[in-house]
Amino acid sequence: MDFQKELQEKVREVEEILGKYLPREEGFQKSLLEAMNYSFLAGGKRLRPLLMLECYRLFGGSGEIVEPFMAAQEMIHTYSLVHDDLPAMDNDLYRRGKKTTHAVYGEAMAILAGDGLLNFAFETACKAFSMGGLSDREAGRVGGALTILAKKAGIYGMIGGQAVDVEAEKRKLRLDGEKLLFIHEHKTAALIQSAMMIGAHLAGADEEAVRELEKAGYAIGIAFQIQDDILDVTSTLEELGKPVGSDERNDKLTYVSVYGLEKSKQDVERLSREALDILGNRRERNVFLEELVMSLITRRK
Repeated sequence: MDFQKELQEKVREVEEILGKYLPREEGFQKSLLEAMNYSFLAGGKRLRPLLMLECYRLFGGSGEIVEPFMAAQEMIHTYSLVHDDLPAMDNDLYRRGKKTTHAVYGEAMAILAGDGLLNFAFETACKAFSMGGLSDREAGRVGGALTILAKKAGIYGMIGGQAVDVEAEKRKLRLDGEKLLFIHEHKTAALIQSAMMIGAHLAGADEEAVRELEKAGYAIGIAFQIQDDILDVTSTLEELGKPVGSDERNDKLTYVSVYGLEKSKQDVERLSREALDILGNRRERNVFLEELVMSLITRRK
């Protein structure tokens, strides 16, 4: 099957799964739930839940146990974007071609929507425990998956990377390569690692295999973030769905500003190849997963 057609079909499948776990917009807190769903349904590539599902299938996973984690992973990613767009952070008014959450619902409600998505993510993931016919071994895997999710999203993962990024910006610090990679590893790669590791873990992959996917997730995540930095320089509002040049306007230090455009492009390809080598050298193969990683190199949005 043509990759783009297969990708569209798989994204539709993921969207259907995610839709089952959204909160109902009712009750006195209805405005909060509307803001959460607005943020979640604003579009996006659904890369993380898709990676999770394909890694689950890579190791022979079947059934619905992965679904609450797919939704939880995307909720965490969405909340991070809602907070990232706030005036105190990047102060962006558009995301994925639509107005950002704070631009529509106000800054206070956007903060609460982000908080709500983060908390509801773990409430959603815990639903895996109540799925019918769960064996003790599967329940143990759910517990392990929760541990991965919490660590990669927390102070030793995404939030830690975001904190270093914010501190560097506010203090106008000149980042060296080591600290910049720390930010990219934790702020971006951590959730990609989480998605891939959880998918494999829930399917019963051994510890060594999960660690190999963690390495692949690192390479994919760093390449993805560098490509994002490249697109902020080379793309357009129509292509990207958000204002271009925002990094420069906010005096934000990026991979491109530190290493230049050409080296950035070379490193995207190098890192993507490293990830593909890890995936391609396994006895189990998932050709679509490999093509998905490859597509990240040339993405325009």
